[in-house]
Amino acid sequence: MSVYEKLKALDITLAAPATPAAAYVMYAQTGNLVFLSGHIAKRADGSVWTGQLGKNIDTAEGKAAARAIAIDLIGTLQAAVGGDLTRVKRIVKVMSLVNSTPEFTEQHLVTNGASELLGEVFGDAGKHARSAFGVAQIPLGACVEIELIAEVA
Repeated sequence: MSVYEKLKALDITLAAPATPAAAYVMYAQTGNLVFLSGHIAKRADGSVWTGQLGKNIDTAEGKAAARAIAIDLIGTLQAAVGGDLTRVKRIVKVMSLVNSTPEFTEQHLVTNGASELLGEVFGDAGKHARSAFGVAQIPLGACVEIELIAEVA
């Protein structure tokens, strides 16, 4: 099953990349690597998914937010490869920042929302190295921010 067939089966429609909110670009390529800037969690209506894990958001909601970010990341990756996701050879690395209280210790489970979706969409090529950090704050009060590195053909 192709990447596009998998997206269709999952009822996922990719949006165009967001406009950068500051002095950066949404992606940069060097050689065969594409680096995607951090994407913050957004709800279905496009509003920022705000909150803090361990305070007013639980792990399950955080995982859903991370999944939503993965969908946005795939949309940006599609733009980075000229509209052809079949050029993606591998998702190499994911870094996740989870807005969380000092007591919250399930950042890795929150990040699974993104990692699991990348695996579903890209199969073995979606298996990646990863870091998940708890942080005191994320821009605009978002609950999660994730960046990604991919190898492309």
